[in-house]
Amino acid sequence: MKSDLFKKVFKIVSRIPKGKTLTYKEVAEKAGKPKAYRAVGNILHKNYDKKIPCHRVVRSDGKPGGYNRGEKRKLEILKKEKAN
Repeated sequence: MKSDLFKKVFKIVSRIPKGKTLTYKEVAEKAGKPKAYRAVGNILHKNYDKKIPCHRVVRSDGKPGGYNRGEKRKLEILKKEKAN
């Protein structure tokens, strides 16, 4: 069974519009767990559902962060979407 945080993270991330990004910290804050940004990263790293655009979640320092299909692919997708 998936945790409440898991469900909240996927719900928040699924609503990030094309061309926009949120940081792991912003997702954690929106989920009501402001210090759980590492947990957010771990949750998203296990996502293989294309309906959950986890590539739109980036690090607070502006770097792309991890992606289960590779950082290079994450950057390609973000560039194609003209993400901020």
